[in-house]
Amino acid sequence: MKYALIGCGRIAINHIIAAKNNSLEIVAVCDVNAEKMDAILDKACIVDREDIKLYVDYRQMLREENLELVSIATESGSHCQIALDCIEAGINVIIEKPMAMSIADADKIIEAAERCNVKVSACHQNRFNLAIQELRQAIESGRFGNLSHGSIHVRWNRNRGYYDQALWRGTWAEDGGALMNQCIHGIDLLRWMMGDEVEEIFGFTRQQFHDYLEAEDVGMAVVKFKNGAIGTIEGTTNVYPKNLEETLYIFGETGTVKIGGTSTNDIDVWDFADEDEEDALKKGMKEETSNVYGNGHSRLFADVIDAISEDRAPYVDAHAGRNALEMILAIYKSQKTGKPVKLPLENFASTDMKGEF
Repeated sequence: MKYALIGCGRIAINHIIAAKNNSLEIVAVCDVNAEKMDAILDKACIVDREDIKLYVDYRQMLREENLELVSIATESGSHCQIALDCIEAGINVIIEKPMAMSIADADKIIEAAERCNVKVSACHQNRFNLAIQELRQAIESGRFGNLSHGSIHVRWNRNRGYYDQALWRGTWAEDGGALMNQCIHGIDLLRWMMGDEVEEIFGFTRQQFHDYLEAEDVGMAVVKFKNGAIGTIEGTTNVYPKNLEETLYIFGETGTVKIGGTSTNDIDVWDFADEDEEDALKKGMKEETSNVYGNGHSRLFADVIDAISEDRAPYVDAHAGRNALEMILAIYKSQKTGKPVKLPLENFASTDMKGEF
C-alpha cells in the first residue's frame, strides 16, 4: 500500500515507524522544511530511500504520486484543509489529533469522506493500549453493571523550551492549549468508556504559568452523560518538574478500574464482583513505552490498513475524532460563557477563544 507522510515535526517519527512496522511502501515525505524530512528518515533508520520523494508542497505530492494512504502530522490548524485535499483526491487519511479546530471543519471532513468513499481515522492511538483494550472489553461485556462515574487526570509538564520549538504551539488558531493538545487522548478515552453520549459539560480553564501563550495551561470540567453517569476532567501542563501521570478511573456497580502510568498504559486497580483467574493476571499489568505517546500508532496503522482492505470503518474513525474535539470545545465555550454547555455542540471554534486570557 503506497503511503506518504505530511508534516515532520515532533510526533512524525511515530507515524513513519508505524508505516515501516506495517510494511507500507513509503513513497513520499512532505514538509515545508526540507531538513526535517531527511532528519525523520534518518531517525527512523530508513536506509533504502532512493525511491522516497521529498516534497515541500503537499498539493504537488498529491498530484504526482499514486497514493493510497496519507498521515497528516502538521500543526493542528492545517489538518482540515490538508485532509480535505487528500480526501478529494481519493486518498485515505490518518489525521493526528485534534482532527480539526472547529466543529464545522470536523463535519466537513466527515461529509467529504462519506461522499468520496475513503477511510478517515483520527489518531487517538491510546485506544490500542493493552490496558485500555482490557478495560474496553470489560465495559462491553457489562462487568461494571451500571456506571456511577469516571475521571481522567492528565498531569504533565511542558516548559518554555517545548513551546519555543514551534511557534504555533499554544495559539488558538493552530493548536489550542493543554486540553486540546496534551489532554485530548485522555478525554477521548473517558467519553468512549462512559458511553459516548454526553448531555452537558461545565468547565473552567486558566493560564497560570505560561503567559507567553494564547491558550490555557490548566482546565477542569464536570461532565453529565446521558446514561446518568457523571465524569470529571483535569488536564494541565503545569506539573513540576516533569510529566506525572495520565490516569483514567471507571467506577461501576460491580467494578472499579484505575488505568495509570504516564499515558494510560498500566493497570493499577482491577476489581470486579465476578472475578476469575484471568483477572488475577491483569492486576498490575504494565506496558513498557519509550515515550508518552505509547505503542499505539503501529496498531492504529494496522487497523486502518485492514479497514481499507476490508472496506469497513476504522476502529477509531472520524466520528470518534469529532467527539473528542467536541468535548474540548464545549469546555472552552463553558469557560467563555461561564455557563454549562449542552451537547450536541453547535458550531464553535478554538479561535472563538481569542483574547480569553
